[in-house]
Amino acid sequence: MTFQTASAWLLLAASGIAHAQPSDLQRDHASILAMKGEYIVDFAFDETVLLKPGYERAPAVRSGGNEVVIVVEDSPKRIVLQHLLVDGKSGHVTKHWRQDWVYEAPNRFEFSADQTWQVRAIDPAVNAGAWTQCVHEVSDAPRYCGTGRWDYHNGVATWTSDLSWRPLPRREYTRRSDYNALAVVNRHTLTPNGWTHEQFNTKILRGADGSQQEIAREFGFNDYNRTTEVDFKPAYDYWAATADYWAKVRARWDGFLGQAPGVHLKTKLDGMAMIIPLFTQAQDLQDGKQVKDAQIDAVFKQWVEKAPE
Repeated sequence: MTFQTASAWLLLAASGIAHAQPSDLQRDHASILAMKGEYIVDFAFDETVLLKPGYERAPAVRSGGNEVVIVVEDSPKRIVLQHLLVDGKSGHVTKHWRQDWVYEAPNRFEFSADQTWQVRAIDPAVNAGAWTQCVHEVSDAPRYCGTGRWDYHNGVATWTSDLSWRPLPRREYTRRSDYNALAVVNRHTLTPNGWTHEQFNTKILRGADGSQQEIAREFGFNDYNRTTEVDFKPAYDYWAATADYWAKVRARWDGFLGQAPGVHLKTKLDGMAMIIPLFTQAQDLQDGKQVKDAQIDAVFKQWVEKAPE
């Protein structure tokens, strides 16, 4: 993928890759698994450099929550981590994002156009000794992937991705129409009390003709701090009741994302046309009702198709 106007600051943010040592598979594996656990999370997003003439800096965004990270799959070269949010007062559980890690993955999906992700081979020079992290949203629909090596310089475990595209984050869907893509470098770091996720974002308006107008740069910081003060039992109960269901949903997504050309969603950008029925089916299972495979298939048949070649 070529980024004609992607900002040099993002490339500098990835400079930690240059210091990476040859991958120690077991050590990397343990670093990824170290992200599991129970956390209080703070989310912060700040626009920094303004790039479009006349553009005014958007207000800073601050939020947070109680989040548990559960290991769904664990093998030497593949780890799947599911995030679940729990409301501290009501105990309500929301299935949140998912991160898949694959060692020297042969390909990955890449956000290529609105509601379209194309599966492309990963450059062998980038992939050697590297882990590809692919992030999925609450419905397990694709969001973005990044490839990079774990670095242990000065005893700090840090993974830094290459530069890749992602769609607008959910926090921007309803209030922004002046850009339609982010060029992003992601960095995960293990800390004494948890881990952090840094995002070095450039907001870009991509045109159908291939043009790109940079709007602003943004720094995102998600801080995961371990806690023993929150009752996460509702999240574990939810996952025990619905894990098999969500495995079926993931399998259907994998049918589109496991090989070229990829996937195109026929929903609006917010994806609610799929989120609502899938969440409803999961709730039905938790309530002791039955959900047939044909019901899952019907959702995918209505809203999901192969990406254009």
